[in-house]
Amino acid sequence: MNYILFDGTVRDNLLPFTFTRPVADIRVGILTIREKWEKYLGSTMTTITEAYLSEKFPMVEMEENVLINASYLPTKKLIDLIVELKENEAIFQGEEVIAFFTSATQDTVDFSSYKAMEFEDDILRIVNTWDIFEKNGAALQADFDFLTAGRNSAPISETNRLIHPENIFLEEGAQVEYSILNATDGPIYLGKDSEIWEGAMVRGAFALCEHGVVKMGAKIYGATTIGPYGKVCGEVSNSVLFGYSSKGHEGYLGNAVLGEWCNIGADSNNSNLKNNYAKVRLWNYASESFEQTGLQFCGLMMGDHSKTAINTMLNTGTVVGVNVNIYVPGFPRNFIPSFSWGGASGFSTYLPVKAFEAAKVMMARRQVEFTEVDARILEHVFELTKKWRKY
Repeated sequence: MNYILFDGTVRDNLLPFTFTRPVADIRVGILTIREKWEKYLGSTMTTITEAYLSEKFPMVEMEENVLINASYLPTKKLIDLIVELKENEAIFQGEEVIAFFTSATQDTVDFSSYKAMEFEDDILRIVNTWDIFEKNGAALQADFDFLTAGRNSAPISETNRLIHPENIFLEEGAQVEYSILNATDGPIYLGKDSEIWEGAMVRGAFALCEHGVVKMGAKIYGATTIGPYGKVCGEVSNSVLFGYSSKGHEGYLGNAVLGEWCNIGADSNNSNLKNNYAKVRLWNYASESFEQTGLQFCGLMMGDHSKTAINTMLNTGTVVGVNVNIYVPGFPRNFIPSFSWGGASGFSTYLPVKAFEAAKVMMARRQVEFTEVDARILEHVFELTKKWRKY
């Protein structure tokens, strides 16, 4: 069977992260959503997404296909239902379709003619940006259980102090020395060739993905995920960093999500709690307004290729778009449109030609090419986000 992940109705709620990727390529827990589905189904999967993203994330259609809503995370019970789907059958949760069978000959899908099956078990779904960190603990536990089932951890050095070592798993090549790992409240997973340097203190749930680095003396609180090739130091709490992003120095990052290729400058801090303890409002691209999250703790949402200079201060509930460079003192406003350059004293437009120069250098340091396809995607994002730049 050919399986295809589609963005569904929540794609705009998940901006700025979905400016540059399908919903399926959001990381939550240890794996991206796409990786979870591929491992559960044992099959490579493609995506239906925005037209401007399809060159990098193409869709492959065959005679018979099962389309799956990428905002839902897989479970064994859901997988069992999906693999048994037949023509004109669909799985729903309330009004939302989770998965359905279709053929290449169908121009449109009329669900009124489908046999509808209601999925009533508990299931994780990523609907809003803050769900990525808010549901990270549950997603991380599910990924840990799936990835480590029936396997033994690589050896861990006796120089470390371990609490609940049965909940700690190291992949091949992972290293950690002279650190404290406490897996009482959630598992700790170290991916292939990742490394925790001396003197780090880590409380689970925590995932350090392939080639990730936790630097000396870091203080990590769960539930936190550092994506592939990510680097962190200082104090990090309940945050998710996608691949290749860095917070490599002292400073606080909490209840936050960073896209790929982000960099947080030394001694930068985000607030995650308002002084009056009120619930946090967050910019929503779908409604083009600030909307209530219902959360008391909510920090920073930062799109791909965005950066802060040293000593940057960010307010509670700040949303930073794609290719933003924040570099002047003071608290900037809590919604910064994509391709902005400046800070509290004001912003100007960060022209793509300049942004791309920085991206090429940063990516080359990790032996990754900034391609023409990447440039076309970001140029499209530049045009899409013009209306929010008033400079």
